[in-house]
Amino acid sequence: MADAPQDRQATHGFELPLLLFAGFRSLIDQLHAELAVQGHPDLRPAHGFALQAVGTAGTTAGELGRRLGVSKQAAGKTADRLEALGYVERTDDPADARRRIIRLTPHGVDALVRSAAVFEELRASWAESLGAERLGDLEDALRTVVPGPAFRLDAAGWFGG
Repeated sequence: MADAPQDRQATHGFELPLLLFAGFRSLIDQLHAELAVQGHPDLRPAHGFALQAVGTAGTTAGELGRRLGVSKQAAGKTADRLEALGYVERTDDPADARRRIIRLTPHGVDALVRSAAVFEELRASWAESLGAERLGDLEDALRTVVPGPAFRLDAAGWFGG
């Protein structure tokens, strides 16, 4: 096993998750600052997970809860907040009159489209700072060590306990 470069600072195991989280938090904070400027000042990080979980086809509160790893009641409260902010709407399920479907509104779709564009800009900024090859190596390395699908919507529920 090769030795670390001489100028590399010695690190401890507990630092890795903190560095990964700090990178995540930095990206998310920058995203939300830019989204606020672009007309989405009330959007919060947990809302982004929920909007992704609603998806283009919409979903029920129960399924939203499963996708987010939270209770149906917690998902319903999140949907209530997103509905009050204009990001989702509830409609009748044509297949079952007893169910309501949570769907993205044009404002919700706009938030997701803008988020995707901002994330592209943030990634480009990281590529400029780190170099495109180093960033690609970092992404490849993370794909190697992250088990299963790299993107799980239940992160919001996991952070909440």
